[in-house]
Amino acid sequence: MSDFFQTGAIATLHRLGPTNLPRLEQELREFAKETPIALVLPCHVNEIGTRALKGIIRELARISYLKQIIVGIDGARGVRQWRKALHFFRSLPQKPTLLWNESPRMAALFQQLEEADISYGPPGKGRNVWVCFGYVLASEQARMVAVHDCDILTYNREMLARLCYPVAHPSLGLDFCKGYTARYTTRLNGRVMRLMFTPLIRSLESILGAHPLLVYLDTFRYPLSGEICLDIDLIRRVRVPSDWGLEVGMLAEVFRNSAARAICQSELGDCYDHKHQDLSPRDPERGLNKMAVDVAKTIFRVMAAEGIRLDAGLFDTLLSAYVRKAEDTLRHYNADALINGMTFGRHEEEMAVTTFASSIRAAAKAFLADPLGAPLISNWNRVESALPTFLDELRDVVRRDNSE
Repeated sequence: MSDFFQTGAIATLHRLGPTNLPRLEQELREFAKETPIALVLPCHVNEIGTRALKGIIRELARISYLKQIIVGIDGARGVRQWRKALHFFRSLPQKPTLLWNESPRMAALFQQLEEADISYGPPGKGRNVWVCFGYVLASEQARMVAVHDCDILTYNREMLARLCYPVAHPSLGLDFCKGYTARYTTRLNGRVMRLMFTPLIRSLESILGAHPLLVYLDTFRYPLSGEICLDIDLIRRVRVPSDWGLEVGMLAEVFRNSAARAICQSELGDCYDHKHQDLSPRDPERGLNKMAVDVAKTIFRVMAAEGIRLDAGLFDTLLSAYVRKAEDTLRHYNADALINGMTFGRHEEEMAVTTFASSIRAAAKAFLADPLGAPLISNWNRVESALPTFLDELRDVVRRDNSE
């Protein structure tokens, strides 16, 4: 059973014992009459037919409070793969709408953005989520949107209910919810969060003090999770990162565009397991190493945007502080694993810390060379201002692609 300790800057909604799922879903059906709910699923074509996605589909088929399901399909290079995706998702009774992000029609839309000097990012999860958000706006059916990944092996529909409930509830006054779940099997998972993100944020706090942004980021129990839910008005305002910094960048955008009292995190279930990435200690362009580089770069850039001065001297101090903090954190997790009878690979954990120190060094070097970095994807308010008919054209492209 979870505790009910509140961790700081935002509300934490705990899972205190087994959830009364019928009650939650009945209330969500009532809330959805006034606040229709959309679900966005960013999906790579390689995930179609996997055990994880089949399990997700089985659970979604039993949910009756969703107004629409939008699936963004990445990686479908031809009509054959696209039709495979259409066939797979047509088993859902909610009649989901699929977005073919590589279709010729979609490419023509991206060309319009290019000509209007509007950033839409490289192909990837960030752009996928952003385009799906645009379709939610274009279809004008939903007032709030939930997002989760398609590689969750332990998925059940309670996760979605607990993610949607805080934003859907009419009297809570919440605009944004971040989902979190304990990540373990026979060992502790979530290495980038445990051994890089949290020690890095706390090292920055020890150097710079309790800056509101750092306190806010440190409050989240699992800041790198892909499970979020947000109000439609936030969707219009937030800018979306296009790399592995997507989740942290979204948190920073919500920090800028919403009050802390309207932000929460919700515990979604007992345990979470998904597809795991290799550490790739020798290659900063792959696996968890690349993820750590992108996350650290995003942290540094959102800090700079908040007016925090970052220079070479600070980064030298930060690396030393990070290694000490990460080593202390590693000892804590070792004790946690041992008391629960779990496997704890001390050598592998030490190797991860060494790798992440190199990742932070690489991110600092990249930041000093180019503090702005790759621009965030433009928000939908700007797109509508520059291209007033763009959302109508997006809706038409999606309709025509789905009729293939």
